[in-house]
Amino acid sequence: MFVISGAPRTLPRGLYSKVAHYRHKVFIEQLGWQLPTLGEGEQDQFDRSDTVYVVAQDEDGHIFGCARLLPTTRPYLLSDVFPQLLNGLPHPCSPDIWELSRFASVDFNSKMTSPLGQYSSSIAIQLLRESIACAAEHGARRLITVSPIGIERLLRRAGIHAHRAGPPMVVDGHPIVACWIEVARNIVPAQLAP
Repeated sequence: MFVISGAPRTLPRGLYSKVAHYRHKVFIEQLGWQLPTLGEGEQDQFDRSDTVYVVAQDEDGHIFGCARLLPTTRPYLLSDVFPQLLNGLPHPCSPDIWELSRFASVDFNSKMTSPLGQYSSSIAIQLLRESIACAAEHGARRLITVSPIGIERLLRRAGIHAHRAGPPMVVDGHPIVACWIEVARNIVPAQLAP
């Protein structure tokens, strides 16, 4: 697994477009979410120049995982689209709190994986750990997520210390939840080394 992370302008040429296409396959085609599209790619108003992407690829350059990291000092998914997941609490707005969203780990080149099985895969756990480490490199001390409820199973399996920010809710037929992840508690020592 090769992991590349960065803002759109720092990613290798054409990679962002491949990520948008991959997200379309996972979230719209496979999971049936009603999301904005641009051509054959999925993207929304939070895919900006300051958004950081974490992308997992195989040795042939095929994407089999991605995550999106957003600073909470600007508009983000939880603050603007799903504030109800915070159960009446104000949405975070701090340079040391980032949002993790659009997390997916589906290998479309393997017959053994599916969008629903991604919440228990070892590759998803590795991608989640890489995403947490990337957030730490950008100054995050905490992450807030907006995720399908199945992400809690992945977090537990990975030994990631997380807790709900509010009760789960069903939105457009999908149960989702906001979770807090304490970044420092979830970085393995090897990821802290320079």
